[in-house]
Amino acid sequence: MAGIGRLLIALGIVFLVVGALLLFVGKIPYLGRLPGDMHIKRENFEFHFPLATCLLLSLVLTGLLWLIARLWRR
Repeated sequence: MAGIGRLLIALGIVFLVVGALLLFVGKIPYLGRLPGDMHIKRENFEFHFPLATCLLLSLVLTGLLWLIARLWRR
């Protein structure tokens, strides 16, 4: 039962962090407008794909989860 308790606490922390990020994501400068983010605008068509932002967020989240997993095993 202790393993399930730890898992639920970890998931709660992850949900808390993700929720806080979603609240403040609009206030982070340049997020979604980094060099490497694609934005195509035509007459009747607009396409935006934040490739560089996705890569940056992936690196940050991977590092955080790696750190959490490393600290959790101690």
